Amino acid sequence: MIRVYVPASFAELARFHAAGVVPTTEAVLAEDASEEAEYDALMDAAALSAQRAAATGDARRVVIAVDVTTPGVGAPIADVASVHVDPAPGADPDDDLAWYARQEIPDLLGATEG
Repeated sequence: MIRVYVPASFAELARFHAAGVVPTTEAVLAEDASEEAEYDALMDAAALSAQRAAATGDARRVVIAVDVTTPGVGAPIADVASVHVDPAPGADPDDDLAWYARQEIPDLLGATEG
């Protein structure tokens, strides 16, 4: 398995969750399996998510970490390892992202509605 980092918006996260599939065509891959390379890939995906957020009016970055056998194809939502989200709208881009387990996605999406 390979861990990839999918930049997303909250709206995309909601769509992926409802569909049960996360597309990984735009995923960021780590250069190697080291913790530093994984963190760099996460932050690269967060920068891409910030661009999406600016374009869609979302206030927070979202990165979906997915374990795949073949990067570039859709992965079942069950293969999501975690979701990483800015802790608050308008957070500083240098801030770390909050970590959520796959099972917390419905609660995370519910907390962002309204």
